[in-house]
Amino acid sequence: MFTEIDHIKVHYDIRGAGEPVLLLHGWGANITLFDNLMNLLSAKYKAVALDMPGFGQSQEPPTPWCVDDYVDFVLKFTKQQGLVPAVLLGHSFGGRVIIKMLSRKSPPFLPQKVILVDSAGIKPKRKLKTRLRVCAYKVSKRILSMGVIKKLCPDALEKLRKKNGSADYNAASPLMRQCLIRVVNEDLTHLLPSIKVPTLLIWGENDTDTPLSDAHLMEKLIPDAGLVTLKNAGHYAFLEQQYTFNRVICSFLKIN
Repeated sequence: MFTEIDHIKVHYDIRGAGEPVLLLHGWGANITLFDNLMNLLSAKYKAVALDMPGFGQSQEPPTPWCVDDYVDFVLKFTKQQGLVPAVLLGHSFGGRVIIKMLSRKSPPFLPQKVILVDSAGIKPKRKLKTRLRVCAYKVSKRILSMGVIKKLCPDALEKLRKKNGSADYNAASPLMRQCLIRVVNEDLTHLLPSIKVPTLLIWGENDTDTPLSDAHLMEKLIPDAGLVTLKNAGHYAFLEQQYTFNRVICSFLKIN
């Protein structure tokens, strides 16, 4: 299904009936990854998922967005659809959006429960080697962006990006690369204590994108949080250990 919000075409899916559960995907992903989970949740709830702007079948935002812009957009979507989510579930970047949303002083709704899966939001501390590499990249980028150099070596800047950028960065369009830079550089650690609803953290023990240490910190800082660690799983724990993940979800949400 499609709708339009602020002149942005948005793709979304709704399955089942009952209290709404809103699912927010990770960076570079889309709602197709939630297919199995949507079917599971629809046994008791109205499961709702949307491709956030710049992902899946939704259009890109008109300008480089930050996390707050995505929060605003998701809230406009829920208002348009007449949704008051009883449960918010976010994977990776989707978790980041939820953390920012619930930290607001007067959110339009307060869910009964929150589920954060391999969630982003804690800015990693860079090692000296990484900081030096980033610094060298920025200097090289500045030089290669100069008019004369750019004319002589038109492909050099893109080659530099591919060599030094992350997989998410390299796969993104120029506009979404700017969004990614704004998003990942925002540390939400100080906002975690403001989440006042029961929160389930589900993490892959081998996650290298958002390491298990992030989960332990979230469990410590979110007042009513519990952590479930899934063995032999990485950043996509809900796909890599689907059976165990589904059992945990059913227990937390009381789905028979």
